[in-house]
Amino acid sequence: MQQPRPDEPDYARLPRRPAPERTRWGAPVELARPDDPLAREPLRINGRESRSDNPDRYRQHGFYFNADNCIGCHACETACAEKNGLPPYLAYRSVGYVEGGSWPAYRRINISMACNHCENPVCLKGCPTRAYTKYAEYGAVLQDPDICFGCGYCTWVCPYNAPQLDLERGHVHKCNMCIDRLEAGLKPACVAACLGGALDFGVIETVPENRVQCEVAIPGFPDPSITHPNIRFQQAASTPDELARPDSVPVRYVRETPGRGEHRPRPDRDKIGTRREWGLRRLRSREDPLVIFTLATQLVVGAFLALFLGPRLGLADLAAPPGLRHGMLAGLFALQTLAIALSTLHLGRPHRFYRAFNNLRWSPVSREVASLAVFYNLMGGHVVLEIFPELGALLPAGWGADLREGLGWAAAAAGPATLWFMHRIYRIPARPFWNHWQVLTAFYGAALVLGGLAVLASWALAAAAGAASLTPRTVHALGGIVLAGLTLEALGLWAHARAMSREGGLGTAAHLVQRTRFGKTWIARNAGIAVTAVLVAVLAWQVPGGTAGAAGWLGAFLLAALVELVGRALFYVLVIPTTMPGAFFWKNPGFQEHAREVGLARMPQVGVLERTH
Repeated sequence: MQQPRPDEPDYARLPRRPAPERTRWGAPVELARPDDPLAREPLRINGRESRSDNPDRYRQHGFYFNADNCIGCHACETACAEKNGLPPYLAYRSVGYVEGGSWPAYRRINISMACNHCENPVCLKGCPTRAYTKYAEYGAVLQDPDICFGCGYCTWVCPYNAPQLDLERGHVHKCNMCIDRLEAGLKPACVAACLGGALDFGVIETVPENRVQCEVAIPGFPDPSITHPNIRFQQAASTPDELARPDSVPVRYVRETPGRGEHRPRPDRDKIGTRREWGLRRLRSREDPLVIFTLATQLVVGAFLALFLGPRLGLADLAAPPGLRHGMLAGLFALQTLAIALSTLHLGRPHRFYRAFNNLRWSPVSREVASLAVFYNLMGGHVVLEIFPELGALLPAGWGADLREGLGWAAAAAGPATLWFMHRIYRIPARPFWNHWQVLTAFYGAALVLGGLAVLASWALAAAAGAASLTPRTVHALGGIVLAGLTLEALGLWAHARAMSREGGLGTAAHLVQRTRFGKTWIARNAGIAVTAVLVAVLAWQVPGGTAGAAGWLGAFLLAALVELVGRALFYVLVIPTTMPGAFFWKNPGFQEHAREVGLARMPQVGVLERTH
């Protein structure tokens, strides 16, 4: 337990000032009354019980940052890293900056940022394992690394890059508000170490001495309405109307009205450029397993719906021959098993996958995992009973067939529901490029396209070999479904491009990157959708048979799979999150990529991991 030193300076001790009843956002500052049973419970820190007599213990605390005083010395970073024993590649608190103007009116604004222990902690709601807790003591949002299984979803939803995914240890950890120091009446280590008096700490909405502002944002700070962060700012010195980031993120901050008003994020076209490139090497990312997982799941859902509903809607071809139908159903089940295994191995701690069900009330990840588990087991039960009807014969007369039918209908309902919950994962305000209904059209469209073409190609190949029949009615029906899926995807992409062009901030920046650094790939993907649609229309309404028809449908499936693969890879690599500005080296994605290319990442002191999980 942290204890004050005999000569502890006054600036390191928690102040006691009158506080308002409510925060700027309307939430009560007092989180528990002294007579509340919760207030009588001791706080356990590092295995020890603590009962502080601080009268402000159950009030919401927060940081205060005075940008006018910050000199960019990184003492706060160093103190935090030393206290928490952090490796060189992680930092709970980091210092970045924005800059603008020209000499002699050049201006640089340093920003020191850690977890803001928000009133609306989206990390807590998003975490599937319930590793986060909002404490009544000081209002701290704490995270338990032992509960975390390393999915990293909290790093997606947090606008401030506060949770740190440790790829070496396989879990997330973050700023804990130095709650052991607070219990001893001391300010957090970063605040006590600040040389310029830029950082301060206390009950939220209380302004430190000799300060004149208490704002909720400064240039470079993401939209505070997302989480209602418990940090207040002062930045009284004049600033240029345009401020650039020194890192590689193609965003600058611009005032809409010169000389006054807030700085809002806008695309930095100087960083983006105008040249169209393929960018194929940059299509790879840490989320590659999710590219395969999402596409495979959507293919399985679409194909299963076609195989289950088709014969019940008059497409008798899909009910025979039994060998082909059973083989494809077994293949779909195997593919879904592989996809689930791939997504599980993507976790930092795959052996703790079962914790994904812990937060069904709030987490979209928990809901996706639960719905997928339901679909997977229902489909598996139906497939087993269809392939091995003798198992159903072990039940009372007629029960086996009824059970098989019931499982099939339930799986047919659970599949689309799974895709709905899957798309909700990506509707994140902190990632504007994803936060659009186009995600839904992409996921449902891929299910219709890949599922329909997988069934058509399989039956066409069998028909060419004389082992199955494929009538025009079946071809027209499945071909129409595929065209509907392609139309749905095209409509979503068109609406998304329009919305991102008008958004004006991070979404527009990501869309411009899509049109330049990945411009040729983006055009090729869009052209691939059109070519696939023409090919499917010709194949469906000309109905070529034999080897030509089989080759055509197989080619259409492979082309569609390639188009979907490229599109999904773009989806993950293009998104620009609302992270805080970095520096030229530290917290700079461009430098991290360079360090891995030239070998600097092999030097631990550089602070860049050579490999990623």
